[in-house]
Amino acid sequence: MGKSKGGRRRQAGAEAVVESVDGGLAELIPDRERARAWTLVIDGAPQSHVDLDDPAYLSFEYQRRLGHVIDLVAPPGRPLHAVHLGGGALTLARYVAATRPRSTQQVVERDGPLVRLVRRELPLDPNARIRVRSADARAGLAKVADGWADLVITDVFSGARTPAHLTSTEFLDDVRRALRPGGVYAANLADGPPLAHLRGQIATAAARFEQLALVAEPAVLRGKRFGNAVLVASDHPLPVAELTRLAASDPQPARVEHGRTLTDFTGGAAPVTDLAAVASPAPPPSVFR
Repeated sequence: MGKSKGGRRRQAGAEAVVESVDGGLAELIPDRERARAWTLVIDGAPQSHVDLDDPAYLSFEYQRRLGHVIDLVAPPGRPLHAVHLGGGALTLARYVAATRPRSTQQVVERDGPLVRLVRRELPLDPNARIRVRSADARAGLAKVADGWADLVITDVFSGARTPAHLTSTEFLDDVRRALRPGGVYAANLADGPPLAHLRGQIATAAARFEQLALVAEPAVLRGKRFGNAVLVASDHPLPVAELTRLAASDPQPARVEHGRTLTDFTGGAAPVTDLAAVASPAPPPSVFR
């Protein structure tokens, strides 16, 4: 378990909190434009942003796109059963609780010291039905009851890379098991040119789900730079038109690919199995400058 490296550090006017966790050096940095908002940074890589006064506010673009998926899973305000693989600062669990009261959520976050830091410094609404389990994402998913989840979100990074065992068809078999019929799976993926990881992940999801959509900025889809892409999958038709409209209206507009265009985008990539799985590529240092 990580031990505090100097523990809590209060900087004059900054209120920064710095501690070592299992994943490295965690920093909670105050947002100077929002009174009770914080950015979680681990080893220099921004991970999450939370506004305690307005948990429905999503600052990071990839989290905003996942928020759109959440909003389209079911009619507005309807409580959800949601599983979050990867917790960070619990941003998306807070978003679900704020926008869909009475939702029941399970969060699986391997980094126990990080969970304790976030709970202490960025406390959850005591009325929110959010259970946080310190476990490996795949091991935690295995404990979710069959057909329990309306939504499973994967947002797991270790050293800024998605672990290999969360990229395979066998992993998606367990996601499908946990989802109710018609449930939705969404994953935050990160890749850069030549986009081999992203193409493989789309092919892997296509081997297990009938319907797919991919949300990303055009420059990322063209392989011009490293960035995030949100993959959405289900066995029921996805609300592609609504997702396209929401993604296009974001501060950093994104494009939605689906159907034949998305199939062509994979370029014949093969589905990834446990035996062949590798972690996602490390981002170049310039991404976090």
